[in-house]
Amino acid sequence: MASLPFSATSFHSTFICFNYKARNPNLFFLKKGSRFTFSRRKFIIKSVASDQRQDLKEEGQITEEASLDTFVPDSASIASSIKYHSEFTPSFAPDHFELPKAFKATAESVRDSLIINWNATYAYYEKINVKQAYYLSMEYLQGRALLNAIGNLELTGAYAEALTKLGHNLEDVAREEPDAALGNGGLGRLASCFLDSLATLNYPAWGYGLRYKYGLFKQYITKDGQEEVAENWLEMGNPWEIVRNDVSYPVKFYGEVISGPEGIKEWVGGEDITAVAYDVPIPGYKTKTTINLRLWSTKVAPEKFDLSAFNAGDHAKAYSAMKNAEKPRSSCSLGRNRTMILCDDRDLELWLAYCLYRNSVVTLSMLTSTELSSLDTSKPFNLSHLKICYILYPGDESLEGKTLRLKQQYTLCSASLQDIIARYKRRSGEFLNWEIFPEKVAVQMNDTHPTLCIPELIRILIDVKGLSWEQAWNITQSYINGDLSTRTVAYTNHTVLPEALEKWSLELMEKLLPRHVEIIKMIDEELVQTIIDEYGTEDLDLLQEKLKQMRILDNIELPESVAEMIAKPEKSSVEAIESTEEDDVSDEETEPTAEEDELEEEEIEEKNEVPPIIEPDPKLPKLVRMANLCVAGGYAVNGVAEIHSEIVKNEVFNDFYEMWPEKFQNKTNGVTPRRWIRFCNPDLSKIITKWTGSEDWVVNTEKLVTLRKFADNEDLQSEWREAKRRNKVKVASFLREKTGYIVNPDAMFDVQVKRIHEYKRQLLNIMGIVYRYKKMKEMSHEERKASFAPRVCIFGGKAFATYVQAKRIVKFITDVGATVNHDPEIGDLLKVVFVPDYNVSVAEMLIPGSELSQHISSLANTLFQLFSTAGMEASGTSNMKFAMNGCILIGTLDGANVEIRQEVGEDNFFLFGAEAHEIAGLRKERAEGKFVPDPRFEEVKSYVRSGVFGPYNYEELMGSLEGNEGYGRADYFLVGKDFPSYIECQDKVDEAYRDQKRWTKMSILNTAGSYKFSSDRTIHEYARDIWRIDPVVLP
Repeated sequence: MASLPFSATSFHSTFICFNYKARNPNLFFLKKGSRFTFSRRKFIIKSVASDQRQDLKEEGQITEEASLDTFVPDSASIASSIKYHSEFTPSFAPDHFELPKAFKATAESVRDSLIINWNATYAYYEKINVKQAYYLSMEYLQGRALLNAIGNLELTGAYAEALTKLGHNLEDVAREEPDAALGNGGLGRLASCFLDSLATLNYPAWGYGLRYKYGLFKQYITKDGQEEVAENWLEMGNPWEIVRNDVSYPVKFYGEVISGPEGIKEWVGGEDITAVAYDVPIPGYKTKTTINLRLWSTKVAPEKFDLSAFNAGDHAKAYSAMKNAEKPRSSCSLGRNRTMILCDDRDLELWLAYCLYRNSVVTLSMLTSTELSSLDTSKPFNLSHLKICYILYPGDESLEGKTLRLKQQYTLCSASLQDIIARYKRRSGEFLNWEIFPEKVAVQMNDTHPTLCIPELIRILIDVKGLSWEQAWNITQSYINGDLSTRTVAYTNHTVLPEALEKWSLELMEKLLPRHVEIIKMIDEELVQTIIDEYGTEDLDLLQEKLKQMRILDNIELPESVAEMIAKPEKSSVEAIESTEEDDVSDEETEPTAEEDELEEEEIEEKNEVPPIIEPDPKLPKLVRMANLCVAGGYAVNGVAEIHSEIVKNEVFNDFYEMWPEKFQNKTNGVTPRRWIRFCNPDLSKIITKWTGSEDWVVNTEKLVTLRKFADNEDLQSEWREAKRRNKVKVASFLREKTGYIVNPDAMFDVQVKRIHEYKRQLLNIMGIVYRYKKMKEMSHEERKASFAPRVCIFGGKAFATYVQAKRIVKFITDVGATVNHDPEIGDLLKVVFVPDYNVSVAEMLIPGSELSQHISSLANTLFQLFSTAGMEASGTSNMKFAMNGCILIGTLDGANVEIRQEVGEDNFFLFGAEAHEIAGLRKERAEGKFVPDPRFEEVKSYVRSGVFGPYNYEELMGSLEGNEGYGRADYFLVGKDFPSYIECQDKVDEAYRDQKRWTKMSILNTAGSYKFSSDRTIHEYARDIWRIDPVVLP
């Protein structure tokens, strides 16, 4: 069993003492005005927790009640701490203090301060046994932590001064930190914003995730488009994490389920790994509260290594068990007659990570030095046996890839639930009562990836803790008089895309998680019974439709007990009355004729005939619908924007909503104003503080509304424009460094940075740019300048490694950029730049300098063709970040765009495109061959096909925009339909930008209207309406 990582009674730290008035002022002597070098010297190491308290008492600065809370380090003590870590916790040679070493030592110095508050936070939570929320997410896109941490601790100035004394600039040091590769897109960014808000608002909460060694991938842009390589972000270590070797849990796969004494189920055999905790502190802004992000890494127990086989020379056998969670030394087949010999573990890891990204087949053979000449590479290696935490979202087109993804999800759920239950049990002590478990624990599933925590919680409660099915089910979900406090697990739906509403093969799950399939079948049976209770068996057509839509198990026969009940329905009350009346009829009635008897028998037979309910189709796979399991097993379901939540209620889960309307809520997403404006845009932040009167807006964004009354003020507008231009100059320098392209900071910076996907419609954007370029080429120099505002069109985002069409779009964008940017006739009037390897740090650079941001997702929706069509973008959070930084949006009425437009004002949002209610008719029109494309759109396609952008064959890409039906055809995402509206809207953008006073006012009003989109507001709503937790302020 895992032990408590934080002492509830005392703690001791052995790092250097921060002190305003150190008793040994020469402890770290720094030469003034020069860069220091190291020499060997004697150090005095002190305990902060004890020595600092003693120092303050001696100086009369502390009362009996006071503590370390009153202590704030100055630049001198910080410099001492940094130098201490560079000497005593080194990762580099001792004779230099270059930037990588400076970053590591600085981060470890900051971590020292975090640990004090971190330990105090959880010691206090343990003491008062407070109800706690646990946020489970497959992604956390944290970004760099250094500037955010010292900003939240209010130590930015002190650290900047300390590093200057040590010969470095704070910004240069911060740039040495790699982005933590723990996420991909909006899902991970949202989770990270939530953690920041939870800590800032003093809510008792933890985050749980996986510690991916290579993340998604590192993106390079070459002449061939996007290329992927493993992102080795942990190569130099992670100074923020602390491994908890005493916090580990077993995780099992495969095996079988046996019945023990008294019918108790036991899951035995199979494959066992160990999940080990790595903790990362998450500090709140201007508060002592520091919460925890616990990341799981996997390993195998030492006893799995066959030492006797190794000593006997059978190295392959010795290592065989280790393959399940660790890395083998191997050779890899690269294809026909090509074999790559990997001579060390790092080569192998990087190659395997690449294969996982690409969903490639890898063949492996254990090697010794004498085996190389007779290497056998014919045996395929099972990708599911790779280390589970290697990469985020491995390719899942193969069975091995699917198995690995499912293993990842279960590892997160199992380790986290075991940890949560262990913490609950420890806090309860001798007063352990499982009935009040939901009064102390709230588990939030961020999308469907953590769905397995529902059957896993039930498994632990029944098989390990000895509870009955009824007790375990009530703890997890049971709906009792609308009382949310009686349940544990809640679900956030993030999208209506089919790939997000996961469905797993029942066959795969039965092999990998046999006990969980048993439990899922029991949950499905509970759900089926509830549906029958709700709708009865009289209208079997209605019942069949409800079961088809709502069941967790898809294409699977009904449970036997339920099938029998439907086959033999109870006599209705009406039939009973009729029967009684017939019995009372006088015996004097005329006897029925033989013909009447025959007719009556036929009627009875017809009544007794019951049409089959849910007959499985042997041609279709048997599936487990994870989203339905979330709704059935969770006590709350929420969407992440008003329009999205309406879609969830009225279309995605309408049948569930009709049965359980109280379960469904809206929680519009938000972003943390600390990272996404206060720290990444200090120039604009100073202006906001000046004009709103204080820094209160950083934690109370409603103060931003004050800017509305100054939107026409010339002084504010002048300051606003100056701040924006300074940010644009930084962006221009960044683009030159990353891409080599030189751009004019006086041009409009037009930005679309998102995951590359057809429904995000980067293709619409670049087609519009091609049209713009073509028109420019047809004009004289004077006509161009009069017709178009200068623009720098910036793209960024990653296409999934196996998503061919998305990678074609990346290639197309870069080819257009290569042509346009080298055209001397166009010059600075138009530039197209694709920023490689887009991540949080790149966003923090681009967003403050952006002036127009494109959020142009399609409203077309694959999943709901049978219903009214709806938006694909559930919410989006990048639109909120751009608006918060005074960037004006162009977009469709999709996701949070709807609410942003309401808050910033219709005149301050560039709207185009079809609306949701039009989509069904447009699709029908296309299918019937009645759609007539705009001549300008046809003109652009012909221009692309002419080869003006290079020799690459774009027929597949252009062909996807043509035809009336068929896979990869018929312009499913309405690029052609919305193209005329889009380019006409872009003309309005040019017109507005030429009037800088109007544009600046629009920018100010966007920042003012972004007040609603703080993650602080979102977290308050989750805490109040779903988790039922209260803030806990440390004493």
